[in-house]
Amino acid sequence: MYEVLVLISSAGSQRAEQLWRLQRSLVLTDPPWDMKLVAGLAVLWLWVAEAVENCPSACKCSQKSSTEKTEVNCQKKGLESIPPKLPLDTWILKMGENILQDLPANILSSVLKIESVNLERNSIKSIHPQAFAGAQRLMLLNLQGNRMSKLPVKGFKDLLNLRFLMLGQNQIAILKPNMFIGMRNLSELDMPLNALTALPPNTFKPLIALKVLDLSLNRIQSISPKAFVGLDELLFLNLDNNKLKNIQDGTFGSLIGLEMLVLDNNLLSTLTADTLQGLSNLQELYVRKNEIESLPADVFRHTPKLTHVGLSGNRLHAVDGNMLANMQGLKEVFLHDNPWKCDCSINSLVHYIAQTRANHSPLQRLRCTSPEEFRDRPIHQLKSDELPCRA
Repeated sequence: MYEVLVLISSAGSQRAEQLWRLQRSLVLTDPPWDMKLVAGLAVLWLWVAEAVENCPSACKCSQKSSTEKTEVNCQKKGLESIPPKLPLDTWILKMGENILQDLPANILSSVLKIESVNLERNSIKSIHPQAFAGAQRLMLLNLQGNRMSKLPVKGFKDLLNLRFLMLGQNQIAILKPNMFIGMRNLSELDMPLNALTALPPNTFKPLIALKVLDLSLNRIQSISPKAFVGLDELLFLNLDNNKLKNIQDGTFGSLIGLEMLVLDNNLLSTLTADTLQGLSNLQELYVRKNEIESLPADVFRHTPKLTHVGLSGNRLHAVDGNMLANMQGLKEVFLHDNPWKCDCSINSLVHYIAQTRANHSPLQRLRCTSPEEFRDRPIHQLKSDELPCRA
């Protein structure tokens, strides 16, 4: 267990705890600690001596006890390239916050046991297609906070064991399927804060084991209905803070295992009866701060396992309370900060709020906007027989 925690923390990212939870199913044994103290110190001294002897002059090297694995720390050293000679048993390489501008071919060819590489917050603009050649044991690659505008074609094809790829805070504008060829074991792909505007067909098709896909804080305006083909194992999809105005029916049809979908802070004006088609395992749906004005009564017909729904901050005037009442597993629903029109069209919603056991928006924030005589009235204080019906 210690080995996995060290590997993940080497990412240098705030997502360390999330990554650990994602891999919590791994079963690893702790190293033995019953060796005699003197013998242990002697072995440790030899390890450290060897690590110092083979360590790049600008870096610090250390070995974890119980295994011959070296961590090489070259953080914040003003380096323009990865040191050409590294200890042969290097398993973690920390190169964050240097001034690298490109990654040439075979940068890891001398360290075949490498499992974690942190290159965050450099100035990397380009990656050679053979940069990671031979790094078949690599599990974690952190490239966030660089200046890349594109990814190399087949540039990750040798990373057969990669689990985590962090590409956030770059300038990547285009994705193609051949960019991800070879990464059949990837669990998490993080790409927030890039310049993506569209997701073309089969974009992620090679990533058959992907569990987490973060595309938040991009500029995505369109998604091909086939963009998510191949992602049968995906559990979490984050499309928060993009420019989506509509989503074609069936776009999520391939995501049969998806449990959480985040569509907050987009420009969506509606969800159709088939927008959520295929999401039979979806448990949490967040569509907050969009421009949704109405929802069809059967909008959730494809999502029988929904437990959490966020619709706050939209332009909803009314919602069918019977639709919510029929969602037997619903535990939380958030509807506040909408311009509710308090007439007989919300009778069923008033009844639902009064009867439901599900947690919902803070009641004082669920208020009428119109008509004038009901303006700013809390909806939970209304009675059905006082709501007017107007032509």
